[in-house]
Amino acid sequence: MQQKNGVRKNYILDTNVLLHDPGCICNFKGNNVILPMVVLEELDSLKSREGLCGCQARQAVRELSKIVEGRSQQSIQAGIPYEKNILFRVEPNGYHNMPEYADELDLKKNDNRILLTTLSIQKKEPETTTVLVSKDICMRLKAEVLGLKSEDYETDRVILDDLYQGYTTTVLSSKEIDKLYESGLKCPKKLSLCPNQFVLIHARDNPDHTAVARFDGEKLVPMRYENRMAWGLTPLNLEQKMAFELMMDDSVKFVSVTGGAGSGKTILATAVALEKVVEQRAYRKIVFVRPVVPAGDDIGFLPGDEEEKLRPWMGSFYDAIESLMYRERSRKPRKNCTEDNITVDSLIEHFKNTGVIDMKTFTYMRGRTLSDAIVIVDEAQETTPHIAKLMLTRAGQNSKFIFIGDPTDNQIDNSLVDSRSNGLVYLVERLKDSNLTGHVTLSEVERSPLARLAERTL
Repeated sequence: MQQKNGVRKNYILDTNVLLHDPGCICNFKGNNVILPMVVLEELDSLKSREGLCGCQARQAVRELSKIVEGRSQQSIQAGIPYEKNILFRVEPNGYHNMPEYADELDLKKNDNRILLTTLSIQKKEPETTTVLVSKDICMRLKAEVLGLKSEDYETDRVILDDLYQGYTTTVLSSKEIDKLYESGLKCPKKLSLCPNQFVLIHARDNPDHTAVARFDGEKLVPMRYENRMAWGLTPLNLEQKMAFELMMDDSVKFVSVTGGAGSGKTILATAVALEKVVEQRAYRKIVFVRPVVPAGDDIGFLPGDEEEKLRPWMGSFYDAIESLMYRERSRKPRKNCTEDNITVDSLIEHFKNTGVIDMKTFTYMRGRTLSDAIVIVDEAQETTPHIAKLMLTRAGQNSKFIFIGDPTDNQIDNSLVDSRSNGLVYLVERLKDSNLTGHVTLSEVERSPLARLAERTL
């Protein structure tokens, strides 16, 4: 959305663009950025809300404050020079100047007011190209019907098909594979790898001879935790083994795992966290975090304190711990799990009382520092890039963050993001070149044959 050929454009921003990326204005280099008055009214009404939407609205208001602070009313309407040769202004609601659309559009709807204000700007400034920027497809279609140019906000978008997978394949000689296990193997020139990326190696002289290596930033090395388990859980396939490797390695401070329902994301992360905290004492506690975004109809107000309100949202963690409990019983008694009749609720309650487990939503993350902890962020595809960054900046000393989720559109209920613009894919792409991070995409559904059938065919 930068200026092209030295020609400035008028970019009118819909409210949802500011909610998606509160700092979006600085991404319109060399152009005019215009906010209709009704957008400010919407932000003002949203900023007192709880949850992700309210958080984003408050941040957007703070970003606007940085631009307009100390400016006069006249300069705000005329245009305020901002960084990157941006001219920012607020446009009074112009829908009153478009009476010909009074019967066609319901002016009680804010979207229609934004559309007519945009039309008014286009009419007043015909020499300048006017573009409405909105993340709402219905809004963009309505704009096109009215003869307006419209665009999606794509600055932070990632093409899902091109998303970093975390692994690749290559063909080497059996001799080179043997060297891998002896002293490590220099990365072949034909491979361009990110730190902690995995390589599935096939021997060119023996199709049955294979190996899995991990790039440590300097050379290919064998996996360290390939034959390990955590809390009775053993990875079921190669992709799970890769994810398990990253989760178990304390030097990897941020791990992202994407995959469909039933691919094993949550149970892997939970098992590793319990192993690291309860058994190895490598960290002091586990923090489970997830956004509160309903999938379907909102069930309304939930009674009780914060912990009781969170219980329905933390079902995936409860299910994972319950599954691990029964796995443990089939093996041998362990610490904090010695009674045959112990329930998942009583076990989790014990862990909460002893400070081993903490469950939170994003609402209460600002200002916190999470130290000496494994932090598991579930359903991370529901976050905006801003919220994902906010979460990751909570990292204190000796902390490890595991972000898990399914970034496909059918698993996203947050209207502010989609498969290409959510916080999970944003972090995967932005952080893949750091030796502190690692990512794996899980493609196999291991929950059950029925779940596998549903994921593949429905």
